[in-house]
Amino acid sequence: MSKKYVYLFSEGNAKMRELLGGKGANLAEMSNIGLPVPQGFTITTEACTQYYADGRQINDEIMAEIMKNVETMEKINGKKFGDLENPLLVSVRSGARASMPGMMDTILNLGLNDDVVAAMIKGNPDPKFERFVYDSYRRFIQMFSDVVMEVGKKYFEQLIDAMKEQKGVKFDVELTAADLKELAEQFKAEYKKQLGEDFPSDPVVQLKEAIRAVFRSWDNPRANYYRQQNDIPYSWGTAVNVMPMVFGNLNENSGTGVAFTRDPATGEKKLMGEFLTNAQGEDVVAGVRTPMPISEMEQKFPEAYEQFVKVCALLEDHYRDMQDMEFTVENGKLYMLQCRNGKRTAQAALKIACDLVDEGMIDEKQAVLMIEPRNLDTLLHPQFDAAALKAAKPVGKGLGASPGAACGKVVFSAEDAKQWAARKEKVVLVRLETSPEDIEGMAAAQGILTVRGGMTSHAAVVARGMGKCCVSGCGEIKMDEENKKFELAGKTYHEGDPISIDGSTGNIYDGIIPTVDATIAGEFGRIMAWADKYRRLDVRTNADTPRDAAKAVELGAHGIGLTRTEHMFFNGDRIAAFREMICSDTLEERVAALAKLEPMQQSDFEGIYEAMQGYPVTIRFLDPPLHEFVPTDEADIAELAKTQGKTVADIKAIIASLHEFNPMMGHRGCRLAVTYPEIAEMQTRAVIKAALAVQARHPDWNLVPEIMIPLVGEVKELKYVKDVVVKVADELIAASGTDMKYLVGTMIEIPRAALTADEIAKEAQFFSFGTNDLTQMTFGFSRDDAGKFLGSYYDKKIYESDPFARVDQIGVGKLVKMAAKLGRATRPDLHLGVCGEHGGDPSSVEFFHKVGLDYVSCSPFRVPIARLAAAQAAIKFPVVGDEADEEAQKAAAVKAAEEEVNAKVEAAKVALKEASEKLQTVAADASVELKEFATVAFKSLKAGWEEAKKTFDQEKK
Repeated sequence: MSKKYVYLFSEGNAKMRELLGGKGANLAEMSNIGLPVPQGFTITTEACTQYYADGRQINDEIMAEIMKNVETMEKINGKKFGDLENPLLVSVRSGARASMPGMMDTILNLGLNDDVVAAMIKGNPDPKFERFVYDSYRRFIQMFSDVVMEVGKKYFEQLIDAMKEQKGVKFDVELTAADLKELAEQFKAEYKKQLGEDFPSDPVVQLKEAIRAVFRSWDNPRANYYRQQNDIPYSWGTAVNVMPMVFGNLNENSGTGVAFTRDPATGEKKLMGEFLTNAQGEDVVAGVRTPMPISEMEQKFPEAYEQFVKVCALLEDHYRDMQDMEFTVENGKLYMLQCRNGKRTAQAALKIACDLVDEGMIDEKQAVLMIEPRNLDTLLHPQFDAAALKAAKPVGKGLGASPGAACGKVVFSAEDAKQWAARKEKVVLVRLETSPEDIEGMAAAQGILTVRGGMTSHAAVVARGMGKCCVSGCGEIKMDEENKKFELAGKTYHEGDPISIDGSTGNIYDGIIPTVDATIAGEFGRIMAWADKYRRLDVRTNADTPRDAAKAVELGAHGIGLTRTEHMFFNGDRIAAFREMICSDTLEERVAALAKLEPMQQSDFEGIYEAMQGYPVTIRFLDPPLHEFVPTDEADIAELAKTQGKTVADIKAIIASLHEFNPMMGHRGCRLAVTYPEIAEMQTRAVIKAALAVQARHPDWNLVPEIMIPLVGEVKELKYVKDVVVKVADELIAASGTDMKYLVGTMIEIPRAALTADEIAKEAQFFSFGTNDLTQMTFGFSRDDAGKFLGSYYDKKIYESDPFARVDQIGVGKLVKMAAKLGRATRPDLHLGVCGEHGGDPSSVEFFHKVGLDYVSCSPFRVPIARLAAAQAAIKFPVVGDEADEEAQKAAAVKAAEEEVNAKVEAAKVALKEASEKLQTVAADASVELKEFATVAFKSLKAGWEEAKKTFDQEKK
């Protein structure tokens, strides 16, 4: 039989969320538990998918099924579309399986036309009722024109404002029935003016167009953006809910409201919400009138309020979570229009989860699963004052690359940031893009704003590591770094001008918005303890300084998965020594320059070992190409020439020789150590000496240094560098008289390394997947430049999310999975981790758990996110690696069998229904004998159906 695309509310339930969407599934569930829900139907998400597959058209089969359910809805409610005696008016609402509040479209009061309006008024002479009818009519015309036909609502708002001004009133509710009747005529005239055709009067045409509009809204810009931000696949589609209207704007004994069973801002257990009398749902959220607190509803509608309080308790008990509900009171009677698990702040989410455990409503695992990991970010960084932020208007928007709030005076260079900060000035560093040498300026600034770069650009990665607010990739900015100014939204900002940036949303504001310090509630510790109890993956951090390392330990990190040694070279006298090494002509000169750096590196490593308190530390050897360390300023070049005893021309020639057309794939990583093994020797001495010194100070610790060789693509190059490391390390350990152990491993960040992981594992004692580079090399585009064109890829649905922010499980993920399997086939005890920025992304963490990695590593402030995401992954997927593949195959087979059985059940239901209708039709005009025969036949058929259902249920089990 053909697929079923439409379900009455009475046919669904909460478990059918994927098919009916969240709203449809919950309307069905509320109907099932006996709550007062206007009875309608849901058009499935599969119908939406089919709409797009058919070239944005609703095919005849689906439309026929919709109209058949319209007839059923008419019978259930005793009203008919377009009927002049008892007309049916409906709402048409979206409803995706994941909550997307405000992202898609709704149409209310559908079914009205001039004839229906006149008939309704004729049947009720009350002047207030006449006003209600015309109010509903003008609302419908405006909403249909805006949402369905895409005529801007501004045209209609101008007409309303003109009418209110003409009548000398302030609010819509003060307009009379005659005023609203005139407005409705003006609206229809505006519709014809804009579209060149009359407003559709046929309710069936209105309905078909409205359903198309809701399907179409799944692909509108705000919905697309919301999905990208919240990891919601485009392929899911939205359902459409069609249900009879109930009218909060009927009279003063009617109203509409929105409520939460607990405070969504704090989590406090009390009923929160707002209510408006004589209004429809849009009035509550539009802010045209000031709603009353939900508690005042008790005085206005005592019976409906008492029932509503009981409904709230029933729903929270049923769903075991805080509920967000929409409802309407029509003539004193309560109707429930929606319920869903309510959106909440991170602080509220923690409190609600803990309270529900304490109340015996849920267990620890359920509490861990109900927290959105990404929201924890907001607990750990300064935030803008809520009232001040509400009043502010953004002047621009970039990517929210590192959360938090920052405000200060604009500066354009790292040096200026340091100098201004030294004078106790708060600054925001604004750069075209940042580079490693900006590190001190970034540390001095309150926040960083860049014109270029994405979520894994240098600015983003370093800012997250520091816990600094960062907005990157604001292409709207016209930058003039040379003259220290930029233009945004028509205003020119100069050095010293105040701005504010929001690293969570990417918004940029003119002037200073006050900030408040982040507060971590006591519930944070409880939730994190539960997360640690259930997770399998360990969580490390990416940290380059003792300060970052200490912060990560404070936030629950159990080691360092990545220390980037190159960042240590940019401080003062260190950069001079490193440049001296680069400009050396002989091996002896290079070794002498590196000897100056060795004690500095050793001191850095000792500080990191101390901060990590015995937890493992992975130190990556020098990775960036050498050109990043040479000066670009003429004065700095002259100074270097003087120091080196060379001419400026000599230094410029050296700098020019370091130029590469594609430096990210050039002379960097292990290739530097192959060319200049003395660099690896120096770094090995610093690592091992530091470990020996700290171990001596802390005999109870068991330090096992982990040395990571970057950018390996060939096992022989790894062996070459490893041999250098082992020779130096073994000599130092032997001389110390200890038996310290150490590991030498590599980053898997080149596709060839993943493909030959079985060979590389012969030399490597651990793999750490550098997913930033692995992503750019697998896709073949630069992570710093991809932002220029990825927007077009999102718009055209080629990519659904930024592959640098969320790991590409199909391509990059396949390489990770392959390398893990090949590596462990060679070396069963191979330790596997990930140190790219994906280590702090919840969906990526889930994937790494399922693949069977041992740990993820991320920036310090994302450690709690990774801990929680790892716990959720372990609870949802207790089996990992090859065993998980087998489990998935079994699950797929079970699902296929279940679908086959369900199809048989649906076929039997349809056959029974059709036979029943035929028998009833025959019986209606038949003799008494034939009627008796039909009754007996129907009972026999029903008995056969029940027997068949038992068989199907057994088969399903």
